Amino acid sequence: MSDNWTPPQGSWASSAARRRNMQAIRSRDTTPERLIRRLVHAQGLRYRVAARPLSDLRRTADMVFRPTKVAVFIDGCYWHGCPEHYVPPRTNPGYWSEKVARNMARDRDTDQRLQAAGWTVLRFWEHESATECAGRIAAEVAKQRDQLHGMVEQEE
Repeated sequence: MSDNWTPPQGSWASSAARRRNMQAIRSRDTTPERLIRRLVHAQGLRYRVAARPLSDLRRTADMVFRPTKVAVFIDGCYWHGCPEHYVPPRTNPGYWSEKVARNMARDRDTDQRLQAAGWTVLRFWEHESATECAGRIAAEVAKQRDQLHGMVEQEE
C-alpha cells in the first residue's frame, strides 16, 4: 500500500498508517487466547475455536464446549472497555469510544442470549492470569459435565 493513500470521505481510518495498524490487529488467535487454550487442552479438555455457540446467532466465542454448553470469551482490554486498563483514544475519540461502547453492549446482549438458551458464559480479560482462567474453565466444564451426567442417570 502506498503512503499516498487517502481515506474515503467519512472513513474511520484517520491516516494510512492508522489504517495499516488497525488492520493488523487480530480478532482471533491472540496470544492470551492461545496460551489459555494450550493450558485447557493440556488438562485433557477439547473444544471448538472461534465457533458460534448458537447457529442462529452471528457471534463467535473464543472457545466453545458444546456438550456442556460452556462458551468462553477472552476480551481485549481496549476493544471491550476493561475497567482497569481501557484508555480513551486521543485520535478520533468520538468514533473509537462509540465503537468500544457498541462492543460492550453487544457483549452483554450475547451473554443474555446464550444464558437464555441454557449456556454458561465465561468472560476473561486479556490481562488475567492464563493459569487461573484455564483453571476456572476446566472447573466449570467439569461442573457442567457432572450435572449433565447426573441428569442422564436420573432418566435411566
